[in-house]
Order: sequence, then structure tokens, then C-alpha cells
Amino acid sequence: ALFLLDIKGRVLVWRDYRGDVSAAQAERFFTKLIEKEGDPQSQDPVVYDNGVTYMFVQHSNVYLMTATRQNCNAASLLFFLHRVVDVFKHYFEELEEESLRDNFVVVYELLDEIMDFGYPQYTEAKILSEFIKTDAYRMEVTQRPPMAVTNAVSWRSEGINYKKNEVFLDVVESVNILVNSNGQIIRSDVVGALKMRTYLSGMPECKLGLNDRVLLEAQGRVTKGKAIDLEDIKFHQCVRLARFENDRTISFIPPDGSFDLMTYRLSTQVKPLIWVEAQVEKHSRSRVEIMVKARSQYKERSTATNVEIAVPVPTDASSPNIRTSMGSAAYAPENDALMWKIRSFPGGKEFMLRAEFTLPSITDEEATPERKAPIRVKFEIPYFTVSGIQVFPS
Repeated sequence: ALFLLDIKGRVLVWRDYRGDVSAAQAERFFTKLIEKEGDPQSQDPVVYDNGVTYMFVQHSNVYLMTATRQNCNAASLLFFLHRVVDVFKHYFEELEEESLRDNFVVVYELLDEIMDFGYPQYTEAKILSEFIKTDAYRMEVTQRPPMAVTNAVSWRSEGINYKKNEVFLDVVESVNILVNSNGQIIRSDVVGALKMRTYLSGMPECKLGLNDRVLLEAQGRVTKGKAIDLEDIKFHQCVRLARFENDRTISFIPPDGSFDLMTYRLSTQVKPLIWVEAQVEKHSRSRVEIMVKARSQYKERSTATNVEIAVPVPTDASSPNIRTSMGSAAYAPENDALMWKIRSFPGGKEFMLRAEFTLPSITDEEATPERKAPIRVKFEIPYFTVSGIQVFPS
């Protein structure tokens, strides 16, 4: 069964697909959920009670929950719940309690189509919208499901036609680095995605290759750039996995419009692209002086944009006096931090910030030592990939 609950555990919509779960299970689930939230060690999205397994996700002020008495594939059901969120957002702009109450008829129509007897069917919002219309008056004529519903290519409709065939491909990577106070890198990884926008006619066959170490070693090829070891690869359902396993070629018939073709992760040692050093000096307990130095450690032809450096300051600091060699800085007391923003940070450059704060002249002798929060750095570098991944037509 599939339940949609509000933030207080009341049932908004529910659908029993096999006749073995009652509406009373929702109350049992919410009772167990409250007990689970009281245990800070328990963060898993699975609850078991009296022979029934509940799996759930929360989106906005709505709980999406499945209940089953059988031994089902947990990952499959959780992924299904996330796809249900995507479908509802496509229809209602935003999934929340109010949008569900305003569209009960459409919600039940969708629940009947996306799952059958407890087995997930097709959850492509663009295909569903071709035969489930939000306007009830359009349902007077009996409509046949589009071919994509019964076709192997369920993510793309037939008959798509463009005057000009175009494909856009972007590689977007996020770098997460944790550095200790001695300058040693504790943890670093790269999470990336191949984002595509396709405007192609018919049923096009696309093939892409990567500078993947496994592929290049198998072919005995040498490239100008470095080969990379991809980890935790996740493909869009349009990719032929058997073809990738055989010759590492990404072969697919793309959906129409925007989609993520592939996501990946690299656990590799990455040097900090923007190195930040801070010196803090306290003068006679009444004044603290902070000097921050930021240095870009990438080539001059690249430029970081929207750089934000958050430098923690004492919670009782006041009367800031700030000077910067580049960008602007402001004291954010709600975050107990000094926010330094630099719109453009070219490679091979170094900028400085000096700040002075006033501290209370009277301090608590028994006060616990203040916890030192880390410096946080956020930025974007267009046309720059840390991993060195290369995509080429195959």
C-alpha cells in the first residue's frame, strides 16, 4: 500500500494494491516514527512493526510511505517514492499538503498508473502527462495510452520532430574537502554529473566515450590527458548497461529535453583550489583581531566566481571594523561568522582581509572553552573539472 500523510500523521491519500494492508497501518507507522525520532542513533528510513515493513521519505510537509507484508526490495521502493515526488511536482509545480487536497482526482489516477498490484510500472512524468490530463473536461474522449507506455523506450515519445537537431552536454562537479588546522587533507572526494539537453527528431541513437582507465587500457590507447577511475557510477535508465559492461561505451536513446545522463564519484586526493589561512589575536580580552589570507591554487586562465568565505568569530563579538583587498565583507551575527564575498577570483592571486572586533570586558571565569568552528569556502569555477574527465563522441 502507498500512503501520503501530512506532517501530523493524518492520511491524505492512500491506495491499497494487494488488499493485505489497512488504513489503520498509517497510525501504527506514525507512532513508531515518533519513537524513532526520539532515538538520535536511528536515521534509517525503514520501520518494522508486527509483520509490516514501512519505508518512507519526507518532502516538504508530506510523508510518502509504503507498507508491505512481503519481503520487498527496499532500494527499489525508496527509489519509487522519489520518482512519485518527481511526478507530482511535474503536475502540481510543488508537492505539499495543499496541492494534494486540490487534486485528489488526478492523484488517484496517477497512483493507479504508476503502480500495479504492488509492482512499480512507469514513472516518467512527461509520458504520463500525455494521457492523464489535469483538466477533467479533456477526458470525454476515450484516450489510448501512448506507445511509450508499452514500448521498451518508455522515457521518450514517438513522432518528435525538430527543424534543427541540437545536443548540449555539461559536466558539473562538486568538490568536498576537509582540511585540519595543520593544513593536512583529512577527506576529499569529487561528485560529478553529466547533464544533457537534447532536441533531436525521431528515435536517435547516441554514443559517448569517456577517458576511463578501464576502456583505454583495454584498447591500448594513450590520450593527452590523464585517465580516470570512476566510482559509484549511476546511469539514467536510457543507457544500455550491457553495452557499457562490454566495451565501456555509453549508448542510449535520450529523453527529450533535460536530464542527468550519468552521475559518478571519485575518491581522490585533491588539493584545495582556494587555500585560506587565518590568524586570530586577542588583545587584553577586550579586542580580537583576525587576519585572513585567501590564495587561488589553479591556473591563471581559470577564474572562480561567487566565492563565499565564512570565518567564525566569537559569539559575543561586536563593533566590527573590516578591511579587504578584494570583494566585500560583512559581519553576520546570526551565524557568528564573518562573510567575505568575492565576485571574481582569478587563478594565481592572493587577497587579504583584516577585521577587528570588540569583546566584553567582563568574562565568566568558569565558562567552558569556546568551540572552534571550521572556515567554510564555497565557489564555482566555470569550464573547469577537477577530475579531468573528458567526454567524446564514440
